[in-house]
Amino acid sequence: MTPKVGLLLAASCVAAIAAVGCVFELASGVPKYGSLTTAVILIVSAPATIYLFITAVKEGRKVQ
Repeated sequence: MTPKVGLLLAASCVAAIAAVGCVFELASGVPKYGSLTTAVILIVSAPATIYLFITAVKEGRKVQ
C-alpha cells in the first residue's frame, strides 16, 4: 500500500464516520450544530466516502 492509498482510505473512514454521526444527530431531533449544517455535512460526506473508497481501490490496483 502506498501512502496515497493509505491517505485515501483514511479520508474515506473519516467521511464515513461523519456521515453516520450526522444520521444519528438528525435522528435525535436536536442536532448540535443545527439541522441545516448537519444535513449539509451528511450530503457532502456520504458521496465523499464512496468516491474516496473507490479511488483508493483503483489506486491500490495500479500498484500491484
